[in-house]
Amino acid sequence: MAWALIFILVPLGMVIYYGFTTEDGFFTFENIATIAKPGYMKALIRSIRLALISTLVCLLLAYPLGMILSSMKLTRNTYIVTLFILPMWMNFLLRTLTWMTLLEGKGVINTVLESLHLPTINIINTPSAIVLGMVYNFLPFMILPIYNSLSKIDENVINAARDLGADSLQTFLKITFPLSLPGVLSGITMVFIPALTTFAISSMLGGSKILLIGNIIEQEFTQLYDWHLGSGLSIVLMIFIFINMIIEALSGNHGGK
Repeated sequence: MAWALIFILVPLGMVIYYGFTTEDGFFTFENIATIAKPGYMKALIRSIRLALISTLVCLLLAYPLGMILSSMKLTRNTYIVTLFILPMWMNFLLRTLTWMTLLEGKGVINTVLESLHLPTINIINTPSAIVLGMVYNFLPFMILPIYNSLSKIDENVINAARDLGADSLQTFLKITFPLSLPGVLSGITMVFIPALTTFAISSMLGGSKILLIGNIIEQEFTQLYDWHLGSGLSIVLMIFIFINMIIEALSGNHGGK
């Protein structure tokens, strides 16, 4: 209780207090309403779009990988599973910095392409680079819950469906995917929320040309020292996070029924 009070409730209470007050301490909705201004709304829409793209790409990559891992009858101690977790042991900023080194104009990838007399790529400081960084950093958060759900599916259920005449596609659509849906929803939440709120990846791989809502909030706190506006914008993001969690809870309950 003490840990939750000090490190969760107190910081959250400070954000709510600053978000709903002016510098003079008067109650206001202006800090939250600022999100409606064109510049802020554009950054929010861009953040949602890139977060959705990153989540979709992670899902398309993670589900087949989860099926492969579950079909191999792996345990948590198996080294193949450890390979997917291993990148998470490295510092988040170092992993992103590595992609900067790989993608920059004279980086490793373009140097190799030039040596092979192939066209170079120029995706650094673009939305594509940000999506790539998000997918790389957050993909394990999608793989693990999906793999966990798939590994718990009873083989007898799959065999029963095939004995009753279902082909591979029907078995997947009517048995495997519905039973793995809790893991899918959990993975979507675990990827979408950090992708929506990130600012380090967009700063390092997107440069100063592409600002997400997370970058604007970070600037309000660290550069402009406007804690009231920064907190108000943070509350807007919290609302999106709560909506995402509610949708997941409702979908999970519906799936359970």
